Amino acid sequence: MPCSAASRSIERLCEDLGVNDLHFRLAGDADLATLVRLRDDSARWMLAQGITGQWQPGELGEDHFRRIMASGEVWLAEAGGRVAGAWELWWADQDAWGPQPPVAGYVHRLMVDRSSARPGVGRLLLRAAERRVAEVGREFVRLDCLAGNARLNAYYVDEGYRPVGHKAGKPQPGGAPKSFTLLEKTLQDGRQG
Repeated sequence: MPCSAASRSIERLCEDLGVNDLHFRLAGDADLATLVRLRDDSARWMLAQGITGQWQPGELGEDHFRRIMASGEVWLAEAGGRVAGAWELWWADQDAWGPQPPVAGYVHRLMVDRSSARPGVGRLLLRAAERRVAEVGREFVRLDCLAGNARLNAYYVDEGYRPVGHKAGKPQPGGAPKSFTLLEKTLQDGRQG
């Protein structure tokens, strides 16, 4: 699907949810510094919440996001002219899930700008990612979550994801391998389930 059509469809999600001030768009090269800042700020927020062992500031740079844009999609959410959050959408994830038929989209690095986004934006980002995966005709949305992060695992379960496996020793960009819970959500009739 062309990017402009994808953007319009995800924009309809805001209308469906009655959210008039949140807009989604594909990230481009001009957004690389913003994505790095958002990732680093999210890592600092996690550390301040006592969530250690997951993300560290400075782990990922512009090259990471440029590489993801070349093979997948990176989305930004904006509200009132400011970035509210972002996420990566991959069409394969062999490091976590192994070889798979093309039946899923894989959400990575769901990030919320805690300094400007209102509560609930993370859920809207997740719904937008689900909508995008459904648009391309995939049956499942998959993600992995650090196995030791009980709070984040519970968040995804509350959002309708179910644990379907475990991946020990998954390689990490900028760090040592870690163990992850593999979670999946079934999409029904082209909608988020």
